[in-house]
Amino acid sequence: MDFICPLANYVVPQLLPIADFWQAPGPILDVRSPGEYAQGHLPNAVSLPLFSDAERAQVGTCYKQQGKETAIELGLELVGPKMASLVKQAKALAPERQVRIHCWRGGMRSSSVGWLLTTGGLDVSLLTGGYKAFRQWVRATLATPRLVIVVGGMTGTGKTDILHALRDLGEQVLDLEGLANHRGSSYGSLMLPPQPSTEQFENLIAEQWAGFSPQQPVWVEAESRRVGSCRIPDETMNQMEAAKTLEIIRSEAERLALLVEVYGQADADDLVAATERLQKRLGGLRTQAAVQHIKSGELAAAAAIILTYYDRTYRHDLVRRGKQIPTLDVSGMSVLQAAKYLRDQLDGWGWCSR
Repeated sequence: MDFICPLANYVVPQLLPIADFWQAPGPILDVRSPGEYAQGHLPNAVSLPLFSDAERAQVGTCYKQQGKETAIELGLELVGPKMASLVKQAKALAPERQVRIHCWRGGMRSSSVGWLLTTGGLDVSLLTGGYKAFRQWVRATLATPRLVIVVGGMTGTGKTDILHALRDLGEQVLDLEGLANHRGSSYGSLMLPPQPSTEQFENLIAEQWAGFSPQQPVWVEAESRRVGSCRIPDETMNQMEAAKTLEIIRSEAERLALLVEVYGQADADDLVAATERLQKRLGGLRTQAAVQHIKSGELAAAAAIILTYYDRTYRHDLVRRGKQIPTLDVSGMSVLQAAKYLRDQLDGWGWCSR
């Protein structure tokens, strides 16, 4: 029986710039180390590390102390036992046998895995410049001007729900709190997954920003510089600060009802801890009273006390900005009615063309 060389049908992986890489078929495989991936990665990319964090550090140290050639030999020793496993994992992730691969700079890690997977029978596309090039694309994309409409309003007015309804109506919406996994207050992380890194937060914003039409407005909720631990990129914040802004108003009874509906599902101990973090701003007596209400199950009473701080902060911020903005009273309206009302008012004010 003749021996068939596995390289006989070898096809060189194609190198693609970021714009073409986005459109290419197959899952995106990030072959950087798990730590690099956790810090930030292309949205929807799957981690398929060539080296573990410890192995990457080991190879890097070898490169600095003994040179490139020795580091490559060490890398081959580390990768050798993993080769079959990498091919099997990639095939399981890509049943159509098409994959996109990248590393940090589009260097040896992605080219090596590209060679391996191509040899294993997969159709491979490599990202020119790697994740570094993607991050350059992120910065350029975030700086692209869009027609932004900022929706403000006191805590409990249901701004996020209204934005979601606007999206259901076909409007372009950037949900910063949704991308950050945080509602933007001391209570913002309750019942939500862990937050992404600020770098990954930027990546997620850029992915959505790139898909927005410049001919239609982008609705976004008013936020401070940080949403929990995630910092809004300067490019986005600058556009928000220069944008047309409107304020949603609801009755206090509706606001309290909404807060109870949302946070009534949270663990009481978590609510107490979040309230105690506000003590310096809320005051000792108010904090104690709010905590006691939470422990007694009187969430509306607790929320009424806590709103005194958030309302004061909101008004102070308006004064600081010195910005006169139109208000829209949506008291008594459903979320869908409020969303339609905002959209209709926007058209009436001539803030954008449709």
